[in-house]
Amino acid sequence: MSQFTFKMPDLGEGTVDAEIVAWHTKPGDTVSEDQLIVEVMTDKAAVEVPAPVSGRVLSITGAPGDKVAVGSPLIVFELSEGAKPADAIAAVATSLAPAASPTPAAPAPATRTSAPTPAPAVKPPAPATASASASASASTPAPAPLARQGRVMTSPANRRRASEAGIDLNTVAGSGPGGRIMRADLATAAPRPPKPDAADTTEIKVIGLRRLIAERMSEAKRNIPHFAYVEEVDVTELESLRVHLNHSRPQDAGSLSYLPLVVMALVRVIESFPQCNVLYDAARGVLIRHRAVHVGIATQTPDGLKVPVVRNAQALGLWEVAAEIRRLAERARSNKATREELVGSTITVTSLGKLGGIASTPIINAPEVAIIGLNKAVERPVVYQGTIAARRIMNLSSSFDHRFVDGYDAAAMIQALKERLEHPATIFIPMVKTL
Repeated sequence: MSQFTFKMPDLGEGTVDAEIVAWHTKPGDTVSEDQLIVEVMTDKAAVEVPAPVSGRVLSITGAPGDKVAVGSPLIVFELSEGAKPADAIAAVATSLAPAASPTPAAPAPATRTSAPTPAPAVKPPAPATASASASASASTPAPAPLARQGRVMTSPANRRRASEAGIDLNTVAGSGPGGRIMRADLATAAPRPPKPDAADTTEIKVIGLRRLIAERMSEAKRNIPHFAYVEEVDVTELESLRVHLNHSRPQDAGSLSYLPLVVMALVRVIESFPQCNVLYDAARGVLIRHRAVHVGIATQTPDGLKVPVVRNAQALGLWEVAAEIRRLAERARSNKATREELVGSTITVTSLGKLGGIASTPIINAPEVAIIGLNKAVERPVVYQGTIAARRIMNLSSSFDHRFVDGYDAAAMIQALKERLEHPATIFIPMVKTL
């Protein structure tokens, strides 16, 4: 028998290494071709790597959380009789080619957060017949699902959820295409019995997306001198407009929040403050100013914070912006957003909704130079036109890269945004440029 060393593949677009997220095999195991062996993550995508050949595992490289350089040995196989290393190399190239996201209807590029599924679909378990269902006694407990043979089809996020919940994926019947296990399937699955004498504390290794978030937040805070600016905005008229538009909205449009209105106002304001619609290329020491406004929408998901991008927001109408925000947020939360939907923003807006608090100090989404945060809108008494009146007040919390945006310009931009929001009709009027 011969040996085959499978090296960390080049996952594209300048990737130099990949982090081990989880091993699904160990030395001594016998695996079949296309069986899931390891999950890895780069800065651009999470990938499920299948076995390129059938054989016995002799050794593996790296533990969860470790990074392995592209081209370095990842796993060594003792090949089954008749298998050829050349065939294995071809299989690897095919299996790790750009693949569709978990959504079966339309193929998409490899995602930052959802892994491709290169292996052939596993046939779903045969459903019970109608006659058998009718004759089953109500008091008879349902039989436990049969153990699945071969590779379990599901996403890395669902594998993690199953592990945390103590669920054996081999016993879960998948409702997705080809028997793929979906998140909803885990809700009805029976957990494994808890391990005896469990400790009072749990160590959780920071890996995958959470590790990537931690690294980028630390780098942004460490390298960018943040200038914070908070301004109070009277959104009483904006709220009146929002309520009116929601009553007259198209039937297929969802409820309008403040977020798309703020994005529309920001697009108008950016026309006069182009130095805030900039990316900083630190490696070259160059500021890249964009004409188009690609607005990142900070979105909390079960897997952590993601920033899907509303592209060319300056060319969209209010309902188009609102629909795109809803679409992108849903794709991010369901782990279906493509890499193209998660990169390329030129300025970011973040909102905690009802949890928005009084003020915040948002961290800049590098390599951008500005971020705008929406805080909670509340009714409170203020002096309005010389009298005490109840007005709806919301704070805007912003952060700017003080290396490239002066404090005066940052304050002037937020004041211009405040004026648009307090007089919402001006949101729909292009900026008037004077000679």
